[in-house]
Amino acid sequence: MARLKSGFLGERAVILPSPIIEELKNDALGSLLHITDIGYYPKAEYHFRKRTKEEAKQYVLIYCIDGSGWFEIDGVRQKVIPDHFFILPKGKAHSYESDRKNPWTIYWIHFDGEKAGFFSEGLDKPTRVNPEKDSRIEERLHLFEEIYSTLKNGYSKNNLEYSISSLFHFLGSLKFLGAYRESLFTNQNQRDPSDDAIHFMRENIHKKLTLKDISEFVGFSASHFSAIFQKKTGYSPLNYLIQLKIQQACHYLDFSDMKINQVSLMVGWDDPLYFSRIFTKTMGVSPSEYRRNKKG
Repeated sequence: MARLKSGFLGERAVILPSPIIEELKNDALGSLLHITDIGYYPKAEYHFRKRTKEEAKQYVLIYCIDGSGWFEIDGVRQKVIPDHFFILPKGKAHSYESDRKNPWTIYWIHFDGEKAGFFSEGLDKPTRVNPEKDSRIEERLHLFEEIYSTLKNGYSKNNLEYSISSLFHFLGSLKFLGAYRESLFTNQNQRDPSDDAIHFMRENIHKKLTLKDISEFVGFSASHFSAIFQKKTGYSPLNYLIQLKIQQACHYLDFSDMKINQVSLMVGWDDPLYFSRIFTKTMGVSPSEYRRNKKG
């Protein structure tokens, strides 16, 4: 069976140099928690890793947002599906692989430090992060992008310390999932189906949603929901979803150096040419022209 160690279309990764990691281990903040590797693999076909206990030198977080795969610890294999994450313990032999027919799209972080075990405890099994009315998935993924972009910009002391501080928050949002959601809990009785639908769209901006997916989430038939949504927003649900996707794409074009095909994948379009057509139709300029235009 073909298995690739790297080389996934649209992949992004930052691998910290060994001397920087050694500095972090001896730093007051870095010794508590630090990143050694961080990345994003879209549709990672043939992605496979196998490590002995000696090779498992860090904790490994994998957060699957699409597709599926599996991981194995202590001879027990567990399936991973969308909206689930797990953390592999340091010092334990393990393996994991993307499904051959439905390869996973994952965010991943390798991390270590005195407090790393605290954040990973009890999370060595698939843990669900389901899009719900009080979920904050979009915020968490934006935080991941901040950590990634900060490290990609270099290893200054400020960058390293900010990435560590953000990592505490990111891991805390997963370990204390309920508290993270409830901290910004809104009285759902004051929300209407359109508000809930827009929240659902934003939480799943990286997926290919259908009208059926959205209407089922708010508990209405597709036709009844569409009428309500159109009356409230002036747009059909799917047209509104396209606007949200393009808005998110603009954010990535403005604040990251992702390639056009990477941005396309991040907002749920596999075909970058189709993405460019939709973007141009919506914004009046192509993605590359939009990026070149001065703003602010």
